[in-house]
Formats: sequence, C-alpha cells, structure tokens
Amino acid sequence: MLQRKRQRSSGECSEELDLFDGLPDDLVISIISKLASSVSSPLDFINVLLTCKRFNCLAVHPLVLSKVGCRGFAVKPRNWCDSVHRLLNKCVKAGNVEACYTLGMIQFYCLQNRGNGTSLMAKAAIKSHALALYSLAVIQFSGSGGSKYDRDLRAGVALCARAASLGHVDALRELGHCLQDGYGVRQHIAEGRRLLVEANARELASSLNALVKQNSQHHSCLNNHPYSEKTGSACPLLSDFGCNVSEPEVHPVNSFLKEWFESGMSELAQGLRLCSHKGCGRPETRGHEFRRCSVCGTVNYCSRGCQALDWKLRHKVECVPIERWLEGGGNGIVGGVNEEVVEAEELAI
Repeated sequence: MLQRKRQRSSGECSEELDLFDGLPDDLVISIISKLASSVSSPLDFINVLLTCKRFNCLAVHPLVLSKVGCRGFAVKPRNWCDSVHRLLNKCVKAGNVEACYTLGMIQFYCLQNRGNGTSLMAKAAIKSHALALYSLAVIQFSGSGGSKYDRDLRAGVALCARAASLGHVDALRELGHCLQDGYGVRQHIAEGRRLLVEANARELASSLNALVKQNSQHHSCLNNHPYSEKTGSACPLLSDFGCNVSEPEVHPVNSFLKEWFESGMSELAQGLRLCSHKGCGRPETRGHEFRRCSVCGTVNYCSRGCQALDWKLRHKVECVPIERWLEGGGNGIVGGVNEEVVEAEELAI
C-alpha cells in the first residue's frame, strides 16, 4: 500500500512539473538576447519582460541588455521619463553600443549635457560605431557646444575617414568635399572626386537593393514599374553629384531629436534653428552654427551629408530664385546642385 502511494504521488509531481522550468538560465538568456537584438519597438522588449516572472528577471541580465537593438530605444519624447533614462544607463553599463550612441545624442542635444553626451558617443565610436563617429565629426566641424573657434577640422576629417572606412555614405561624401576644398586636410581634388563618385555608387546600390527586397514578394523585376510623373522613375537615376534615391530610413534617435524640439519639450534659444533636412533633427547650439544654402539662403544644414540628401529629396525643387543664379553666372552651381555652402556669418561679411 505504501509503495503504491509513493508511485501515485511521484506521478502527480511529474505532471505538474513545467518543462520550461527545466531549461538552464544560460539557454533562456541566449534566446532573450536574440529577441532583444531584433525588436522593432520598445513595446516588443516590454512584452518580453511581462511574459513571466522568470523572463522579467532574466531579461535585465547584462548580456541581454548589451544586445538590445536601436529600435528597442525608439521612445517618443512624450514618453521620456526617469525610468527610460535608467534603462538606457543600464544598457550603457552592460556595454550596449547603440545605447551609448542614443543616450549620448539625447544628452548632448536635448538635455544639453555636452560633456556626458560627447563621452557616451566616444564610447560607441571606440567600438567602431559608424553613426557615432560621423556625429562626432559633425560636432568637430561645427564646434557644437562651444564657439566657432572650438572647431577642430583635422579631428573632423579623421573621424569622417574612420566612419567612411566602415561604409557610412554621408561620411564618405563629407570626406570627399573636404579633400576637394582642402578643408581640414591637404587639397586633393582627384581623390575627393573619387570619393564622391564612390558615395554615389554606394547610395545607388543601397537603393537598388531596397527596391529588389520590396519587389521580391511579387517576383517581379525593376522594369515592371512604370514611370510616374508624381513619384518619378521606379529605378534611381544618377544626377549631378548624387542619385535620385528614395528617402532612407531615419535612425530612431534622429526622429527623437526632431520631435523633441518640434513638440516644445525643450525650446531653442532665439535665433537657433534645426537642420533643414527633416531626417536629421540636430539643432544649433549657438547662433549661425550651421551652414546655409548660398543660392536661396532659406535653408541650413549641419553637414554636407544632410545638404546633399535634402537637395535630392526636396530642396532642388524649392531652391529659388533663378534670377540670382543667372546674375551670378551659375557660380557655385554644378548641374543644379548647390555645392558651395558657407556659414551665415561669412555670408554677412
């Protein structure tokens, strides 16, 4: 009788045992890390935390936090709070490069904590984060956070060169212009021109790859897309110093910056402006910091990369008056693209 009771009780225990509880923590952490690296929004990561008590505990393991992708930090400015700030700091301590870059940009531009922001972006740059390298280059070229005398053109060129070697197209284009103009580096027109052509080729290849992925589900080729006057050709065309590419995906932190200032979370001082490229979001940190279009003077850009992209996506249709262009004999205009951009302070002289 006793032996029969023992057998029954052991059977009941095996039925109640959850197989998930038998998985080792290392395996669960590895699975959650994979999920964290591919999340498409912060809500996806929060849903992982809310799955069960064990997930809630293991999802904040340093290995998991170090793998959270940039989309996992794509919070809206209206949702910014101490909890989000603490989570980003935990990810930074865990060695998450995207968290370093994201929090660094927010600290530098939104919270105006220039020192911490620069330090965080430098941590990401040391680990070969191309966006962090390029952002630091933009800061060095503009002297952001200081005066125009704090600009370090050589440092900007060096950072651009490193970002360009990692495949960052805007950095490659910026470096090409620096070599063409002798800006922060010894002038080398031929090499600068070569880098500009390479940037265009990479931009075109990226656009074509995006079109192929978009059409792969329909098993159709690019030639099946008719020309539309409203949308333009389905296939990108080379034009002047770039190609007519579709608008690239905006990094979450750039969207955050733009919404932060446009929503009034933090007001810009009088006379300060946002970069005119709608996918940038960088604000001026002092008056006349950004460069403006030398033809119309109505738009301003933090970098050559933003100017080139905004020209192809929007500004080439809006850049007027044509009379001023004719009076100037077309100086600074090559094939319709305004290649000469000078600071507003210099234009006023």
